[in-house]
Amino acid sequence: MIASAGTGLVGVLILLALLLAGVRIGVALGLVGLGGLMLVLGVEPALIKSGVIVVETLTRYELGTLPLFLLMAQIFFAANASRDLFDAAAKFVGHRRGGLAYAAVGGCAGFGAINGSSLATAATVGMVALPEMRKRGYADTLATGSVAAGGTLGQMIPPSGALIVFGIIAEQSIGTLFTAAIVPGITQMLLYMLVIWLVVRLKPETGPTSERATWGERWRSLARIWDMLLLILLVIGGIAVGVVSPAEAAAVGAAGALAIAALRRRLSRAMLREAFERTLETSGLILLVIIGALIFSVFVSVTGLPDALGEAVTALNLGSFGTLLLIAAFLLLLGSVLDGLALMLLTTPILLPIVGAAGMSPIWFGIFITRAMEIGFVHPPLGMNLYVIQGVAKDVSINRIFKGVLPFLASDFLHLLLLILFPALVLWLPGWIGH
Repeated sequence: MIASAGTGLVGVLILLALLLAGVRIGVALGLVGLGGLMLVLGVEPALIKSGVIVVETLTRYELGTLPLFLLMAQIFFAANASRDLFDAAAKFVGHRRGGLAYAAVGGCAGFGAINGSSLATAATVGMVALPEMRKRGYADTLATGSVAAGGTLGQMIPPSGALIVFGIIAEQSIGTLFTAAIVPGITQMLLYMLVIWLVVRLKPETGPTSERATWGERWRSLARIWDMLLLILLVIGGIAVGVVSPAEAAAVGAAGALAIAALRRRLSRAMLREAFERTLETSGLILLVIIGALIFSVFVSVTGLPDALGEAVTALNLGSFGTLLLIAAFLLLLGSVLDGLALMLLTTPILLPIVGAAGMSPIWFGIFITRAMEIGFVHPPLGMNLYVIQGVAKDVSINRIFKGVLPFLASDFLHLLLLILFPALVLWLPGWIGH
């Protein structure tokens, strides 16, 4: 069969149908990619090429970052990191109007730097923050909205599993991606806090004030997290300034997490067994997804679909800004029906050449598509974070949660627009440090 853009498009449509039918993303990507290569190259060349991809992927040094960061997250989870981070933030700002909502976003940012997963961040911080906010009289809309939106910080703030996967798929430096994500992650968090400030200013009853913690209580809460914060700073800072590679930083993070758990007397054989089992299970699933995505990416490239789409977009004469807005709309549309990782792995091989033709770097696109993924996590009606929050607060209707997240969703759209208008938000820090 002759390879053509039409063949590639049919493959993409079959993949979408499989994903919507509930087929596991790694299996769907691998089946469509391998089947497509067999059609356009032949059975033997397709099997040889796929075999080479599997071996090359499994032997990549950078891939070691993923299980090590996952192990670090599992150990910190056992050490009650989410509770300690939220408690410290609440002690400092909880007495202000809407202070516990600020603390929830801050706790999500801190736990996101440990965990790297939106769903896990929303769930773990939600279990701590939501009961506390509701007990203090916070409106369900503000309480659930702030945690659901704050949970998405887990995908952006380094170390991020999504950025590791993008770096491997797009063959970009994971260290540079981590550094590039720092400013967007901070500005995203600040925009969420601005939303909370506006909501409690317009409707003061949604976020009542609480009693002020004493300075003694504040220092004691900091004493419980200083070791975690120092380790996070060493890991992220070491990668940003180039002192250690991401893989080395991940090893330091995992070893440091073990030491902290031991010092807190939470290290046990049962805890280690559970942490290793969960790490291996998640790592295996992500490895399958990466291998499937790389096989699918080769199939799409062979058909010439990215080049054909690039020519079609160029023919529209939208200019760089218009092209990027079109891509953003496309990602948000797909993100409302697809899982975030599926969105990234499906669209990266197709859109990356178009973004390059519009004058944007692959590093910028990695941050941009991760941001679009995050919006998918809180975009009604299928945003997974929203259903995670409902699982934590079972007596709050999903419609109330939808309503609560809308102001945060507006700030997400604004942030995405700012990344398009001001690419320096992404590229300045890596350029300044010298990545």
